[in-house]
Amino acid sequence: MEAFSDGVLAIIITIMVLELHLPESPTLASLLKTMPALLAYALSYVFVGIYWVNHHHLLKTVDRVTAGILWANLDLLFWLSLLPFATRWMALEHGAVAPVVTYGVVLGLAGTAYFILQKAIIRSQGADSKLKAALGRDIKGNLSIALFVIGVAVAFVSRWAALTVYTSVAVMWLIPDRRLEPVITRDRNAEEGLDATG
Repeated sequence: MEAFSDGVLAIIITIMVLELHLPESPTLASLLKTMPALLAYALSYVFVGIYWVNHHHLLKTVDRVTAGILWANLDLLFWLSLLPFATRWMALEHGAVAPVVTYGVVLGLAGTAYFILQKAIIRSQGADSKLKAALGRDIKGNLSIALFVIGVAVAFVSRWAALTVYTSVAVMWLIPDRRLEPVITRDRNAEEGLDATG
């Protein structure tokens, strides 16, 4: 599942970069015309990177993969696979509300799908779920989804304000989320201890 997900995320980034077109002429003015597309790509690249890092850590807590986890993972990958479309549309029609709203909806649904994936893993782990203990109330995850909803609503008034909200979510997640690392390290140390004694 992890290898498949990594492959899909790599393809998503590849599709986004292939959508970037060279400036029409070798001038700074022509380059500046491509800035909306470059900035949209950069923001989307950061989001895909954030999902990749967190997804990688999340799957390190999984002892066994259930059908529910597989379907929840596919749900997440579906919404992320729409990011190149939303990014390209927003870059081409940077003056329009609908592309900025669509971009926020795609990000919000990806965030919701990630939340569902976490719940599927917690359900598979039972009452003593190490993931549930590590996440706690998951304020950061819940706040992200709320900010995407706010961003979509704000986009009808100001697309720049909406993009600022979306960017703030990315900045919030660029600060490493260290909640899962102790769980992963503890499990790795326990496995190494078993290997050493076994």
